[in-house]
Amino acid sequence: MTGYYHSVTLDISKCKGCTNCIKGCPTEAIRVRNGKAQILQDKCIDCGECIRICPNQAKYAVYDSLEKLKEFKFKIALPAPSLFAQFKENVSKEQIINALHQAGFDEVYEVALAAEEISIAIREYIKNSSIKPLISSSCPAVLRLIRVRFPSLIENIIPVKSPMEIAAKRAKEIVSAKLGIPAMDIGTVFLSPCPAKVTAVKQPIGTSKSYVDAVVPVNVIYGEILKNLGKGIYQTIFKRANGLGVGWGRSGGENLAIGWGNNLSVDGIHNCIEVLEEIEMGKLSDIDYVELQACNGGCIGGALMVENRFVARVKLRRMSEKLGYNPNFDENEIKISIKNGLYNMEEPITGEINYGLDGNIAKAIEKMELLEKTLKGLPGLDCGSCGSPNCRALAEDIVLGRANETDCVFKLRDRVRQLAKEVLDLSQKLPPTMDTDGGEVNETG
Repeated sequence: MTGYYHSVTLDISKCKGCTNCIKGCPTEAIRVRNGKAQILQDKCIDCGECIRICPNQAKYAVYDSLEKLKEFKFKIALPAPSLFAQFKENVSKEQIINALHQAGFDEVYEVALAAEEISIAIREYIKNSSIKPLISSSCPAVLRLIRVRFPSLIENIIPVKSPMEIAAKRAKEIVSAKLGIPAMDIGTVFLSPCPAKVTAVKQPIGTSKSYVDAVVPVNVIYGEILKNLGKGIYQTIFKRANGLGVGWGRSGGENLAIGWGNNLSVDGIHNCIEVLEEIEMGKLSDIDYVELQACNGGCIGGALMVENRFVARVKLRRMSEKLGYNPNFDENEIKISIKNGLYNMEEPITGEINYGLDGNIAKAIEKMELLEKTLKGLPGLDCGSCGSPNCRALAEDIVLGRANETDCVFKLRDRVRQLAKEVLDLSQKLPPTMDTDGGEVNETG
């Protein structure tokens, strides 16, 4: 894989250089230089934190427009489980699905349905694994975080595809088999809660190509759904998800659906980092499985959602309870699919290519020594006013030629004071025969 694709993008014209984003970025992927933010492509994980905290809306997500639907003869919506919690509590899941049909989709395959399958596959994998803890592969922002900051934990990632990918694959297969429509004429459109899912489709991890053909944010499709609520029903060829699959939309829902093992649920990207550091130090070896969600509250807290995540969490929980937890699948059939490798990632996950300070080891050691020396000369306040997230990041930027020591306001102030003192010292050394205009004084009169 060469180059980087990122859904999270910067609108330079709106950026005021306020430095809010550099303090909130979990991978230190943002700098402010010359009064404008810059995103370091090799460090960004598309978690959407900068979109949330930017007061000027200078960060935004790039995604597919609804116009892309016209490219496909048969269009299938793949709603994330969290979508169903964006509407009033008296709006049912079926009403939302019918509204999507009215909005222009020929069919709707719930990602929550695939989540039920995946839950069984994960349970079986945990039972037979010697690695502890295994880490969920469902959140693409967390996967990229591990690749960028915790490459030693890649072996802990469970090599199981995400529900989004399984849903897209299942939907195409069923439509082709039952309706005789060629796969090339079928378009699967994921309705996404976050920008990381957009990136996961455009530049997937664990597979060479995604089964998803387009990604549209929930906050974009939301108006179309509202407009079409109550306008009719249609007869689907797909099964419908139960409460276990729908519950995947909130933190803890994945573990609830797995229903086995000593598992841990963590949400919020900074909390995920804290737990990953614990795993890296070998402190969580008694845990079987860790569900990590980059967004606060899980997918219901995604940067592309509409409803308040606390309200959405309650709605999703109540909807799950109302739908019940009776499985829609024969576990024996799922176990056969597991043996056939249906849920396995097709490619190994690798660490992000990062040459650190230098690709040459000798030069890297020299630059590290220079970095430590530079760091000692900085104030250590981590104020962020220099445009780097902390003093160590500034020291690294200086060594790599991305910044100057005087970008630190404290170092700049010291330098100005030094220059002022030097100018004063020089002025006092002017010869007494020189007047202020630079002309000579006639002392004999």
